[in-house]
Amino acid sequence: MTIEQIKEAIASGEWVSITPEVRPSLSRNEDGSAKPFYLSRRFTYQTDDTFTLEIINFADAYGKVPLANLFLKGHVLWQGEHPIVAGAQKVDFVADEAYDVTPLHPGFVGILNQFASTGFKAWEVNGTQSILGKAFAPFGLTGGQIFKEYDLMYVLNNMLFWGARHVDGRGFDTQENRPTNLQIPMVRPQ
Repeated sequence: MTIEQIKEAIASGEWVSITPEVRPSLSRNEDGSAKPFYLSRRFTYQTDDTFTLEIINFADAYGKVPLANLFLKGHVLWQGEHPIVAGAQKVDFVADEAYDVTPLHPGFVGILNQFASTGFKAWEVNGTQSILGKAFAPFGLTGGQIFKEYDLMYVLNNMLFWGARHVDGRGFDTQENRPTNLQIPMVRPQ
């Protein structure tokens, strides 16, 4: 698909995770393997190249214990074809309008109050705070930094694919770290 065809296919409507998804994290198990983290995604794209993304992180593979809700809003920058498969496109997601964190579990509140207290009110369950442009150590963000990911998009059979996380847990924080595989797709909600 061309960029215009992908834009048309994904515009004006939601895309959601089929089931809770697993990702490798930068945290390590005792044997050195990457600890998994679990999430679900809800994504919308508008024809003016803006997006919203809601992510719910879970403590478990079945999505029964929610830890945090993340809400990002910003712009999609289209960068041209990606070599993973014909029709895939390189995209940069820039969360330049909103990046909100809502802890949903007391354990995550404790982590935030320990590692992300400077510049924030005390974290509490269901208390949303903006991290846009702020230093936020749990996500590796420095003050003044706007969150940006170098990703990809591919549409096939009414499924929306993004890039799969690297097995070592690295993020898509540089052009060199742009994904080279496809992630589990999102679909239109039933």
